[in-house]
Amino acid sequence: MATITTTKKPPRVPETPETPAWVLWVNDHRKWLFAAPAMVFVAALLVFPLAWTGYLSLTDAEGSVRADSDFVGLRNYVDVLTDVERFWPAVGRTATFTVAALAFEVVLGMAIALLLWRPFKGERWVRVAILMPLVATPVAVGMMWRLIFDPNIGMANQVLGWFGIGPQPWLAGQHSALPTTIFIDVWQWTPMVALILLAGLTSLSEEPQEAARIDGASTWQRFRHVTLPLLMPTLTVAVLLRGIDALKTFDILYATKGRGGGSFHEVETLNVYAYGLSFDYNEYGVSSTVLIIFFLIIIGAMWALTARRKEARR
Repeated sequence: MATITTTKKPPRVPETPETPAWVLWVNDHRKWLFAAPAMVFVAALLVFPLAWTGYLSLTDAEGSVRADSDFVGLRNYVDVLTDVERFWPAVGRTATFTVAALAFEVVLGMAIALLLWRPFKGERWVRVAILMPLVATPVAVGMMWRLIFDPNIGMANQVLGWFGIGPQPWLAGQHSALPTTIFIDVWQWTPMVALILLAGLTSLSEEPQEAARIDGASTWQRFRHVTLPLLMPTLTVAVLLRGIDALKTFDILYATKGRGGGSFHEVETLNVYAYGLSFDYNEYGVSSTVLIIFFLIIIGAMWALTARRKEARR
């Protein structure tokens, strides 16, 4: 006969007339008290920089953050939100980069995860090869692809020449630079998405797959109606993690195009724009305003993706 075991609560300090009330309170809340120092430390690391940036966004600070500055209220926000030459194009490039990179990474990551889901000969070496882009830092990856896509000595144009295709500007082109940087980001971070989805696939039960196979469902039907719905919570996590990370991309863009995202600001996202305002022009008040707006955009994106994740769990 099966026995049912119940989880016992940790022993409580016995209540006696000699036991102080504060000892009983500490015993009842000890899990929060043990975590409190770390929580306070992390909160301080987050709150202070955010509060300082918010304060600078309300001033005309420039030249140095320690220089005298005047309180200007919301004037910086009005100036930034009405800037149609640099700010709003940067918002558009940020959205384009994030959506395009995330779409390719999810589709390719899903394909790779499905490829590695079932064991096959040489599976270990294929996994190592696919995960190798994650080993290098984004700056090193950016510099490597900058050399590969060099219009004059780059390997990419040499390969195209073998097929009779003329040289392409790649990163040097005003209209081709952003798609090229999206390709670089997809090359490096697709393995991370594949790794998350592969972990989700290996945790799925085989029974629904077997039942669908017995009912005569095709491979595509099993994927669409069985695998994908069961994998949706994991897929939402992958989209959440990679989407927020893609939204904040800076190192690859700066390593490949440098200041201002290029001569024509062709890859200037909000991160690159705020960096230029701070370290190239020393306009700390305006750059802080851009960062606060960018922070609110990230919070909004996190809220939307988290809400989508909750819906997927239902």
